[in-house]
Amino acid sequence: MHATMPTEPCPCGSTLPYPDCCGRWHAGPQYLLAPSAEALMRSRYSAFVLGRVDYLRDSWHPRTRPVESWVPDPAVRWLGLEVRRHVVHDADHASVEFVARSKLGGRAMRLHETSRFVRENGRWLYFDGETR
Repeated sequence: MHATMPTEPCPCGSTLPYPDCCGRWHAGPQYLLAPSAEALMRSRYSAFVLGRVDYLRDSWHPRTRPVESWVPDPAVRWLGLEVRRHVVHDADHASVEFVARSKLGGRAMRLHETSRFVRENGRWLYFDGETR
């Protein structure tokens, strides 16, 4: 897991330091309380960068979460996130289109996805996504 210093910019690409951005959703009293689908998506990207597997699992809707113990490939190096669109469908449903860049074994990769999110009991959860 990559650790961040309190003054380092958040991995999600915002200009805020990690503790003031995604870090507050990753641990502590605001755990899993991202206020929007976009904030949750950004915090999930940061969790991939930092290896926060528990957060990735806990922010994934139970109906679509993998049954087996799932762990992202630790060899992937995440390089950047571009949020292209955030659409609020209603109070409890939203989608976020994004492009995440990474490298694996020296090979550049792009993940272009439109993710769907649902809010249950006041918490946004990743439901599923469609890659492009």
